[in-house]
Amino acid sequence: MNMATSDLPLPASGVLRDGTHLLPIRVYYEDTDAGGIVYHATYLRFAERARTEMLRAIGVDLIRLRDDHGLVFVVRRGEVDYQRAARLDDMLMVQSDLVELGGATATIAQVIRRLTPAQDLGEELVTFRAHVACMQTSGRAGRLPPDVRARMKTLVKTSHSTTPSRSK
Repeated sequence: MNMATSDLPLPASGVLRDGTHLLPIRVYYEDTDAGGIVYHATYLRFAERARTEMLRAIGVDLIRLRDDHGLVFVVRRGEVDYQRAARLDDMLMVQSDLVELGGATATIAQVIRRLTPAQDLGEELVTFRAHVACMQTSGRAGRLPPDVRARMKTLVKTSHSTTPSRSK
């Protein structure tokens, strides 16, 4: 089979809407426990993937950040609230909002929802609050380069609450 790579589909990268990043994810067998319920640590992987795609969507290349500036992002603190379980083959949506941005830190509020035909963004399953820091590859704290910080600043939600909200 001869096929150019330009003819192949790209991995899901999500979409930015009004500064909110949305990443669709399907639950696979590997994401679940023996009962077909999503394993609790899997939600952390989903959230990490969404944060990476959010940065990619605004043109922040994490490999260039590491190679050109010697900087990486690390999760300094995370808060999670598990409300409902996702199951094998569920379609999920990870919503990510940048709610705070400092010179070397950022806070991202994230909500994972199960998509259902009857609801716009679906039933809320898990909420996260990730506090990330910019660190030099040597292990010391580092500041965000001005161009990266400027790109990230375009996403900051000034009206977003300080904690992920629960559905009523």
